[in-house]
Amino acid sequence: MKQRHKRLTLVLGILAGASVATALVLNAFSENLTFFITPSEVQAKSELPDRHFRIGGIVKEGSIERQGESTQVVFKVTDLEADVPVRFDGVLPDLFQEGEGVVVEGHLGPGGVFEADNVMARHDADYMPEEAAEAIERAGGDPSQVGSY
Repeated sequence: MKQRHKRLTLVLGILAGASVATALVLNAFSENLTFFITPSEVQAKSELPDRHFRIGGIVKEGSIERQGESTQVVFKVTDLEADVPVRFDGVLPDLFQEGEGVVVEGHLGPGGVFEADNVMARHDADYMPEEAAEAIERAGGDPSQVGSY
């Protein structure tokens, strides 16, 4: 085999290896990608992904219901246009409370109830997911006054 053919074979082998590695990395990334949507988008979509995604908004006033002595809690996440009922079994973050921003991660279960695996409360007085703030503004609310809703 000529030197030229050896180099061509080596270059093609390196390109094939790099392509396979890139495909594997992109596949792993897309499987771990978590989508973020608002409650209005959940209500508007007839088909939601059959995978984990996130819903962001505000914990609706008067919606928190604790299930006896268990760690299970049911509440509603709202963007002031639509509400999504959420069921979570676990310890809630310290900052979790009605009228405050929240992001829940999980999947949509039977009956349209969102089965949350993870609940993330707002971390300071100025934080709000951009999509949630836009939804609140579209509904005629003021995102900076979230605690007063």
